[in-house]
Amino acid sequence: MTITETGLPLFILGRDTDPHSERGVDCPGELPPASDPTLVERARVAKERLGDRLFVLGHHYQRDEVIQFADVTGDSFKLAREAAARPEAEYIVFCGVHFMAESADILTSDAQKVVLPDLAAGCSMADMATFTQVEDCWDALEDAGIADRVVPITYMNSSADIKAFCGRHGGAVCTSSNARRALDWAFEQGEKVLFLPDQHLGRNTAVLEMGLSLDDCVVYNPHRPNGGLTREQLENAKMILWKGHCSVHGRFSAACVDEVRARIPGVNVLVHPECRHEVVTKADFVGSTEYIIRKLEEAPAGSSWAVGTELNLVRRLAGRFPDKTITFLDRTVCYCSTMNRIDLPHLVWALESLADGEVVNQITVDADTTHWAKVALDRMLALP
Repeated sequence: MTITETGLPLFILGRDTDPHSERGVDCPGELPPASDPTLVERARVAKERLGDRLFVLGHHYQRDEVIQFADVTGDSFKLAREAAARPEAEYIVFCGVHFMAESADILTSDAQKVVLPDLAAGCSMADMATFTQVEDCWDALEDAGIADRVVPITYMNSSADIKAFCGRHGGAVCTSSNARRALDWAFEQGEKVLFLPDQHLGRNTAVLEMGLSLDDCVVYNPHRPNGGLTREQLENAKMILWKGHCSVHGRFSAACVDEVRARIPGVNVLVHPECRHEVVTKADFVGSTEYIIRKLEEAPAGSSWAVGTELNLVRRLAGRFPDKTITFLDRTVCYCSTMNRIDLPHLVWALESLADGEVVNQITVDADTTHWAKVALDRMLALP
């Protein structure tokens, strides 16, 4: 095993494992084979056995084979709130990724158990901001004499301990739908914002919606001393953006937009604000996952759309609206690899285990982290 300059382990294919990043490689039981032709029926039977004791949440980016068993579909925050609104459900099976299941555990009661079918279903963006790194960043801001003027805002796509950090330091959580409102609130509390962990959502919101300039934004790189920033840069900045991004949305480029416009005359380009700034500025419409779905619902028949978001959702929307031409913005196919870890064998294993009285892969957030993360979430919910 080799350690890279960032301190992360580099594994040779087929050798070694990282227990921190591969939390769900080994299941405490035996997964059914993906070739089992009875998987769909087994999932249906297990779900029926559990009845109202079970509530299955499915994120929009999940595979079709999994999403068919979801009681509710949506983005991460909507799903967590839906779970909290079902106090009679003893088991919440979250078909999504780790930070989403954490949010569901924070918002649900102690009597409810949140289960993630594969513990290795993480989020590369959320993993780009660890608690230790963020604490080191705050120390750097204190050393620069500006921490008391900085309000931390974390995107929903972050771990529970990062949400709790923001709660402890007077900050809040935001979603891609309310990032503008969260930033307006933050600038009423202080002079500067530390935006975690997605630099693109922070930059796009600040520059395109709030009128700040690119020069008002600096990027803090946790792998460089003091984030790679001088005291003067920190003093002059209004937005301190964490060097993080979504591995799916970050792959779209300005060239993708130019190519699709040349290939499909009159196409509407619709992208998520997690995309790079140069992509967002070339697009016709920009918005959250729920916005993207609503925009396509309302679009006239015969219209053409190139959509810059996760491929499972784009394919599902293309099938749902056959009277419109809906295509993936990038001709190179890209699924969210961690979302796709939740497959039918893992779901069947989790449901059958619960039906047999065994709680597997339960996600629990400790009491102190839950308290402060909920403080940050409640500040978001109180936004006008």
